[in-house]
Amino acid sequence: MRVLVVEDEQRLAAAVRRGLQAEGFAVDLAHNGPDGLHLAREGGYDAVVLDLMLPGLSGYRVCQQLRAEENWVPILILSAKDGEYDLADGLDLGADDYLTKPFSYVVLAARLRALLRRGAAPRPAVLQAGDLSLDPGTRQVRRAGTEISLTPREFALLEYLLRRAGQVVSKATLLEHVWDSFDTTELNAVEVYAGYLRRKIDVPFGRAALQTVRGAGYRLAADGG
Repeated sequence: MRVLVVEDEQRLAAAVRRGLQAEGFAVDLAHNGPDGLHLAREGGYDAVVLDLMLPGLSGYRVCQQLRAEENWVPILILSAKDGEYDLADGLDLGADDYLTKPFSYVVLAARLRALLRRGAAPRPAVLQAGDLSLDPGTRQVRRAGTEISLTPREFALLEYLLRRAGQVVSKATLLEHVWDSFDTTELNAVEVYAGYLRRKIDVPFGRAALQTVRGAGYRLAADGG
């Protein structure tokens, strides 16, 4: 399996390459953000190990750009930045895993193998249906370029439906996953919030993305309505 390691500390990069080669990986190196981005785009790698603090272009931006281009190569961030917000930012921008320095080569190799088992299936950081988009990281929702303000419950409902765009989702399933608890006497809460959501994401734009499927539940049109 071919792995790209993007790390500006050349001695560390060489050590990572030796460690991964000992585990059976073929490894290429890049020592700055622009080179890393270019190789990740063109090299046909099975995975990328990406530092965050890189000259020229940060690892955050490299990851964000690859995902914006719908390049789904598995990305493992390897960084000395160990704050919870650093980790959250990396994952929200589209990385698949995050390992802090100092690290174990055995664990690094095992995590890479786990990523390779998952493959490069699409997993966009920003969810979209037509011109309707939702960014879980920044908590922003936009329709036709216009930002839409949603309550936390409305946001959670839209996110769940967007992750299953085109599929019919029952009221009971929505109640269980969006409201944290299941109580059949509260099913009308789903109807109420579906109405709230329609009035924000559809009605002002003359769209009909959020569809009621009588007797079954709700479906968010994959094309945005």
